Amino acid sequence: MENNTSVQVFWFRRDLRLDDNAALYHALKSGKPVLPLFIFDTEILSKLEDKTDKRVQFIHQEILRLNNELKEFGSSLLVKVGRPWVIWKDLLSEYAIDTVYTNRDYEPYGITRDASVNELLKANDIRFHTYKDIVIFEKNEVLKDDKTPYTVFTPYSRKWRLKMNDFYTKSYPTLKYAGNLFKTSGFEIPSLQNIGFTNSGFEFAGRKVSSDIIKKYTEQRDFPAVNGTSRLGLHLRFGSLSIRRLLNYAQLRNQTYVNELIWRDFYQQILFHFPHVAKGGFRREYDQIEWENNETHFAAWCEGRTGYPLVDAGMRELNATGYMHNRVRMVVASFLTKHLLINWQWGEAYFAEKLLDFDLAANNGGWQWAAGCGTDAAPYFRVFNPTLQMERFDPEMKYVKHWVPKYGTDAYPAPIVDHTLAKVKVMAVYGKALKR
Repeated sequence: MENNTSVQVFWFRRDLRLDDNAALYHALKSGKPVLPLFIFDTEILSKLEDKTDKRVQFIHQEILRLNNELKEFGSSLLVKVGRPWVIWKDLLSEYAIDTVYTNRDYEPYGITRDASVNELLKANDIRFHTYKDIVIFEKNEVLKDDKTPYTVFTPYSRKWRLKMNDFYTKSYPTLKYAGNLFKTSGFEIPSLQNIGFTNSGFEFAGRKVSSDIIKKYTEQRDFPAVNGTSRLGLHLRFGSLSIRRLLNYAQLRNQTYVNELIWRDFYQQILFHFPHVAKGGFRREYDQIEWENNETHFAAWCEGRTGYPLVDAGMRELNATGYMHNRVRMVVASFLTKHLLINWQWGEAYFAEKLLDFDLAANNGGWQWAAGCGTDAAPYFRVFNPTLQMERFDPEMKYVKHWVPKYGTDAYPAPIVDHTLAKVKVMAVYGKALKR
């Protein structure tokens, strides 16, 4: 049914919150009624083979939460399912839309999607306003003195810290203007089943983290058996938590944790400035590596039965929970690329399928770091010894024994490769590729 009331539309994407939301703040402050919108994008959903995908469940859970919060202000969330361009075309016939507000996306698909939507809106004399929200610094805000992007983290982080001040971390008082939300008796939210997914009943980590974990992060972050990390990656990925609020909280408690947030910005700007990394190595010469790509070895790695207990524990944790401790992520990635000589993109794709906090920029950056082909990568001759890593970071084997209970029994498999021989081989293979 056509609605003749002129509205602004706020399009939720990676920013599933009302509080401290940049584009929503600007939309509401405009003074015109703001219609909140979320689109379950079938261009993305159709690529998910697992119809119990926990991330879709999480998004749906947050959509219901958002809708309940909007109801408190006499509003409701309009939820659509389909291809964004088609959805927007339909919305143009349903509403008298004045301006569309949304927060910027830096991934190749998001940039292409937004360009096509902008074209459609422009053709209908509708403005499309985008804002920075999911990062502290974006695009060209932190550059070298010669105005080119940084490709090494340490100098980037120095410039980031020099530039960062209260202006960049100030929260947007969104709810101050909540009275301008579009008033409605309520839209019907499609069920997970309507979207083509089912609920596994998985319970997600909350948005709050104890001050103690942040304060002790430097000492505890490398030990997977210890509850020493914030587990907030999922909430940052989908924006149910404000990066500005988290940074302000961390600034007072632990600079090592702040460094992790800087890495997040760094990888986002790498993806923006060097979009080719989404399809190949940042260092293109590494694309010449002759990977073995043994599918039997890859299956063993995926299923956590390589015979290396720390690697197996990490993969089993990932498969069961959608989470893997960051130290263990480095070990399993190094093992896949440098012990098994399997293309890092196979591992990147597997993580993209399984990680709750999957973020293209960070996942790609981490895998390229492990494989040696990234911007700030571990050199190819640096090969993690998974046994020594276990002895150092899981000395009592609490983590390993939790996830690999058959370790130490005859039921546990023998190592599928020998560490020393694998190291010799990777040196030769990488060396040959890089001398071409």
